[in-house]
Amino acid sequence: MNAPVDTRKVILPGATLGVLGGGQLGRMFAHAAQAMGYFTAVLDQDATSPAGLVSHHHVRTAYEDPQGLTELAQLCAAVTTEFENVPAGALNQLATSLPVSPAGASVAIAQDRAAEKAHFVKCGVPCAPYAVIESPEQLAAVNDALLPGILKTARMGYDGKGQIRVKTRAELVAGWQELGRVACVLEKMLPLAHECSVIVARGRDGTIVNLPVQRNLHRDGILAVTEVYEGNLPATQVEQAITAAKSVAIGLDYVGVLCVEFFVLDNGQLVVNEIAPRPHNSGHYSQNAMDVSQFELQVRSMTNLPLVQPRQHSATIMLNLLGDLWFKDSDTAQAPAWDQILALPGCHLHLYGKVDAKRARKMGHLNITADTPEQVRATALKAAGILGIAAF
Repeated sequence: MNAPVDTRKVILPGATLGVLGGGQLGRMFAHAAQAMGYFTAVLDQDATSPAGLVSHHHVRTAYEDPQGLTELAQLCAAVTTEFENVPAGALNQLATSLPVSPAGASVAIAQDRAAEKAHFVKCGVPCAPYAVIESPEQLAAVNDALLPGILKTARMGYDGKGQIRVKTRAELVAGWQELGRVACVLEKMLPLAHECSVIVARGRDGTIVNLPVQRNLHRDGILAVTEVYEGNLPATQVEQAITAAKSVAIGLDYVGVLCVEFFVLDNGQLVVNEIAPRPHNSGHYSQNAMDVSQFELQVRSMTNLPLVQPRQHSATIMLNLLGDLWFKDSDTAQAPAWDQILALPGCHLHLYGKVDAKRARKMGHLNITADTPEQVRATALKAAGILGIAAF
């Protein structure tokens, strides 16, 4: 029988930190950990995964492979994750021998929209009216007041995947059939003004800090633009979003970095949309506009280092760089004009090391910083024009 895991011990630089998942979030976590003096290990079966390519150790197995998990546990002093669909069971297995954050139980809730909605209700955080559909009987019992709505698979949905808009009962029935009659959540469609998100980091001692509230623009279900500066949202909405995000994290007894996404309705009301148990695309600006990035917060929370409230030093806008930009002028992939972009003041380019550009694939992001909101918007719009990104 394993001895109890000491989760309170401070893990100092020089130790090896592990991450389940080899994508760009794992890559940026590895960069942050290495800058602080840690070694890193990645478990991902893709030999060319962005995180695996820059890490000291790369365990090339599936997430639930017992041998791979054992190897990762032997290498590491603590483990985190960068992908919300990592099996919670793998995290639970690792937790029998070393500190793991976030916990498998928290990740399991984030992976199931029905459980996620129930948690929001439990925390007293408003969300869109919804119904769970797991059977023909539940489908037939759906209240007409939920239409028009968005039918979402309860599991394995992200970046707009696994979602169908339905206006009538006939479309609802057809939509459930199209999604394979799997467990789904139907959410009432609400009049949206815009979207925002909050990233919090919580330690094992209960300390909780947050990044500023991020105003987000999505296109085709994928984040396109994040704007973070004073006045990006009314002060009352900022306060409500931070309070709600912290309530969600505390209710989960969460340890690690958590993103809580919100809809802002036409009447100014905030309703929570979903959570991501990891660093988030909308927090990438923190690499260049904050004195502590979301990835450093991830390192600090998993190693029991002090969590200090991050401070913003620049107005900032983040532009998501999708593979479509490589095909702006040709059917053959061609690198965008990075030299023109980097000639603009305050532009910080982050590419993820992905071998092939594909349409709708996240290839990188561009952080723009400036002294004022007006300056950062002007530069961001220039950069968007050069890249072929629609104005915002």
